[in-house]
Amino acid sequence: MIGFLKIQHKPPVPAEKAESVFARYKWLSLVGVFVGYAAFYIVRNNFTLSTPELQGQLHLTKGQIGMLSSCLLISYGLGKGFMSALADKANPKRFMVTGLVICAILNIGLAFFGVNIWAIAFILILLGLFQGMGVGPAFIILSTWFKKKDRGFITSIWNCSHNVGGGLVSPIAGFMLGVVGTGNWRFAYYIFPAIIAIILAVVIWFLIKGRPEEEGLEPLEETKEEQGDVDYKDLSSWQILTKYVFTNVGAWLVSFMDTFVYMIRFGILTWIPIFLTQAKGFSHSQMMVAFTFFEWAAIPSTLLAGIISDKLFKGHRMPPAIIALVIIVFCIIGYWTSSSVVAVTVFAALAGCMVYIPQFLDSVQTMEVVPPFAVGSTVGLRGFMSYVLGSTFGTSLLGVAVDHYGWNAGLIMLLVAVVLCTVCAVFLHIFTLKKEKAIKQSV
Repeated sequence: MIGFLKIQHKPPVPAEKAESVFARYKWLSLVGVFVGYAAFYIVRNNFTLSTPELQGQLHLTKGQIGMLSSCLLISYGLGKGFMSALADKANPKRFMVTGLVICAILNIGLAFFGVNIWAIAFILILLGLFQGMGVGPAFIILSTWFKKKDRGFITSIWNCSHNVGGGLVSPIAGFMLGVVGTGNWRFAYYIFPAIIAIILAVVIWFLIKGRPEEEGLEPLEETKEEQGDVDYKDLSSWQILTKYVFTNVGAWLVSFMDTFVYMIRFGILTWIPIFLTQAKGFSHSQMMVAFTFFEWAAIPSTLLAGIISDKLFKGHRMPPAIIALVIIVFCIIGYWTSSSVVAVTVFAALAGCMVYIPQFLDSVQTMEVVPPFAVGSTVGLRGFMSYVLGSTFGTSLLGVAVDHYGWNAGLIMLLVAVVLCTVCAVFLHIFTLKKEKAIKQSV
């Protein structure tokens, strides 16, 4: 680990100030990781937005554009795995800020050096890898500053940051296109978002804090209970992975569950444009409406799922996830078999509402199946599997199945994914109940 990124320890905070300092730092850090994670999406989703101009100027085929998108997607899965494991041994603030600045620089590189498909592919692979520096620090902050009883709702707030960041890309680029003109589209799509990301990196430098103990504060009592007598400071990233993640059944269950969730999510989202226009006869505008409903319906359902899992289910994340998965079965069947524009749009919106609930609750559960010092590594394993396997199953594999056997084959694949995801959720709930019981007996 580079010295600049290593865990930093400050002098102890006086006892009379500790409570107020803890409260202030945790809220500042939440705002910081929200803004920071949104900023990562500003310098990631902008590439997808730029593909029509890129295709026209470099005369790329749709297959080549797809290949470039895959470079970013797969390298992000790898980066999420590797970088999140490193985050366990790093200062969250420095780690996130460093990754965001590097992603901004790589976007500037796209503007100046993205002159052919191979140069773009190389930059996108690097961009995907360093994008992986965003999620690990966020989960470390959420798991070390907030108690389990509040974590569902708090994480649901943070989880909306990627919707905010992804939604800001279009107006940011559109505004700058209006200023500099379409002839300077590289500046509007790559350089201007990079400038904004660098400014936001400075902002989050002053907002995000390290773990409580890094700031001279006592960790949460439940953090002490989960860590036990383990002195994690002397453990390497590889030791954390092999001893506390790879051998942890819960870590594998959250990872496999997320893999099947991503298969469902990308299996619907990626194919909405083609499925609705070709198989359902939707107009382009009707398809765009359904696409928008699928994405934006996730925000209220995510917030509601966080509150319900905290209050109604007393911190148990899987029961509401299982309920959502059962509803998804009917949403997918309705979306696939209905012929009415209104009905298909409604089912698409409901599917969007529901599919993000198990994805979000699985991410919250990730913080609760391993000790706090192994959260980043577990997020990395989950991210690697969901992006490299789950998204590939939902895009490439589903596409091959549809090509050979028709759209009904895609429907069957998605329903199988829902069933497997539900099985993982059931076993994950059983695992967490046993873990809670073991912790209570040891106290």
